[in-house]
Amino acid sequence: MPDAISAQGISKTYNGKVRAVENVSFNVEAGVAYGFLGPNGAGKTTTVAMLTAQIAPTAGHAVVDGIDVFANPQDIKRRIGLVFQESTADSDLTGRENLELAAALFGVPRKEVTSRIDSLLDRMQIGDAAERLAKTYSGGMRRRLELAVGIIHSPRVLFLDEPTLGLDPQGRAGFWRYVEELRKDHGMTVFLTTHYLEEADGICERLAIIDHGHIVATGTPSELKDRLGGDVVTVRPIKPDPTLEGVLKGVPGVTSVAVQDGSFRVKAPHGEELIPALVAACERAGVGLAGVSLKRPSLDEVFLEFTGREYREDDSVSATDRAVRVGQVQQAFGRARR
Repeated sequence: MPDAISAQGISKTYNGKVRAVENVSFNVEAGVAYGFLGPNGAGKTTTVAMLTAQIAPTAGHAVVDGIDVFANPQDIKRRIGLVFQESTADSDLTGRENLELAAALFGVPRKEVTSRIDSLLDRMQIGDAAERLAKTYSGGMRRRLELAVGIIHSPRVLFLDEPTLGLDPQGRAGFWRYVEELRKDHGMTVFLTTHYLEEADGICERLAIIDHGHIVATGTPSELKDRLGGDVVTVRPIKPDPTLEGVLKGVPGVTSVAVQDGSFRVKAPHGEELIPALVAACERAGVGLAGVSLKRPSLDEVFLEFTGREYREDDSVSATDRAVRVGQVQQAFGRARR
């Protein structure tokens, strides 16, 4: 079976000088949940925008659901499902009217429209609110309505660009439950970006980490964690001490030491057992410690390893992502009004 998504060397440069995405290549097997992770401004939203024909690439080639995206942008828009981070439901229409409009835009056969809408309203548990205006919906209800809008035409590939940002934990869990049901029932391929690493860890079968417009690591969540080489013990001296790196490397059981912001990230297969020896080595060297902490392999640590920064260090939206998203939403509304 051919891949559901194939991107080869896709790039996007804004204003002839700002390289948002550069020479990105990856493949997504049909039926797989594939996560795209990266800091704000790393190129996630730009990549999604190119793969969904919302913006034209500077270079490269992409095929989604068997269609050349850049050669046939209108065809791909009719074939895929897409849920933006920003709400795109028309607040002045009811839930049912939003779905009727989407069905008309995507060319759903008239004889199937009512049954599809009723089925989706029931599945998303918003049937009781179907005749209410969307502006009266809670955040979770709007997200479920927008997911229903995105799949009204039964797409084989669904793109989700940080769809649960701002929802409470219960709302996020409910949203992903519906997505998992869709995948199970219809074999749908899901390509998602998310700010919540626990979502990626629990939902995605494969991940790509993107930073500064380049993919820096790919693999299953387990494979990426295994590449850390064990637990990570962070040693924070009271005062900066460049000699401490050599001291820590000399402790038996340590596999590597990296310096970050004055702290030392020590890798070891059994970090908890190693902590007393690390503390003792610091004491012998006359180095006072402000703290020692242990982290088991996690996507947070994977992210830090490959990008050099904490994943949630900045939740603001970058200027590039904001420009892309505004354009996406405007295009979606413009298409709906025509």
